[in-house]
Amino acid sequence: MTDPGVTTTHPTAELDNTVHQRARLGILTVLNEAERADFVYLRDALGITDGNLSSNLQVLQDAGYVKIDKTFDGKRPRTWVTATKAGRKALASEVAILKAIIARADGAR
Repeated sequence: MTDPGVTTTHPTAELDNTVHQRARLGILTVLNEAERADFVYLRDALGITDGNLSSNLQVLQDAGYVKIDKTFDGKRPRTWVTATKAGRKALASEVAILKAIIARADGAR
């Protein structure tokens, strides 16, 4: 029980809503494991639809967390996605906050 006169900030207040959403967290996690990934690989690895991946990539791109490059492999278009330095930093911060939340939850037992 906390003292009602004491103001504290729970670690959940620090979560980045842009990163924390399941698909976006997955995208950044996959990209953190590799230099880059193509659209089809991300879609299949995360088990989401083309439209869901596209909309979540747009959110991450607008936030400056991913860079999207469209190329051609012969006549076939390919979309490559790379995490930016800001995206990797945002993911690292999110992971640290999640670890703090877990530590608090484990300490409450």
